[in-house]
Amino acid sequence: MKEKKAFAINGFVGILLVIFLLAVGVFTLYQQKFVIGLVVILLGVVFATGITIIQPNQAKVVTFFGRYVGSIRDAGLFMTLPLTIRTNVSLRVRNFNSSKLKVNDVVGNPIEIAAVVVFKVIDSAKAIFDVDRYEEFVEIQSETAIRHVAGKYPYDNFEEEEITLRGNAEEISQELQKNLQERLDVAGVAVLEARLTHLAYSTEIASAMLQRQQAAAILSARKKIVQGAVSMAQMAVEQLETDGVLELDEERKVNMVNNLLVAIISDRGAQPIINTGSLY
Repeated sequence: MKEKKAFAINGFVGILLVIFLLAVGVFTLYQQKFVIGLVVILLGVVFATGITIIQPNQAKVVTFFGRYVGSIRDAGLFMTLPLTIRTNVSLRVRNFNSSKLKVNDVVGNPIEIAAVVVFKVIDSAKAIFDVDRYEEFVEIQSETAIRHVAGKYPYDNFEEEEITLRGNAEEISQELQKNLQERLDVAGVAVLEARLTHLAYSTEIASAMLQRQQAAAILSARKKIVQGAVSMAQMAVEQLETDGVLELDEERKVNMVNNLLVAIISDRGAQPIINTGSLY
């Protein structure tokens, strides 16, 4: 099914046509031509059934005795085929806030996740005829897409450089929007945006995972501090030797590097002992 334009003329012209037919029918009856008058009046009443009003950002899907004949998207007063059924379809942008879903991430940790989906109908024929109740279809497919994306990535990971649900919100949103769009193409719906609104560990493991998260964060930070400290100590020794300020043997180099590492890595500010010389 694909949307097409339905036959429609200006509604005011259609009203004038109906009034004209009714007037001719009444005049014919007055002339005692009852059969012709009744036929003309009946024709005017039939044409009147084709008068329809369309609001802005709304479409009318027109069916004639079970056959789709087209859609009217323009706002205003129109006259279309008489004796047709016209179904309203909103073309406005709408939001869908999913409920908090409990799913497992890629490593099996139970998490709570929710998202907001911004969408609009771009093909009224598909929305009406290809799916049953497209609003419910959008809701169900949105929750399915959220579960699918949440199951592909870990909630968090400090040890490896990879995409995570918590650390890569933009990439996750793009993945969710792409996945959801593929599911909603059949309904003639365009997904304008899809973003996570809630993300947390499930309550039964939240405390344990928080401790694990903190421990992993501390280890990761310590690793970077040690790498930086070693680099700074190496740079200091090389700079002193290059400038010829000091000539250090291996033992003094070891002591100097040891002091620098202690000063840099220490949690508290280092308090050096100053040697001011000897009395003798």
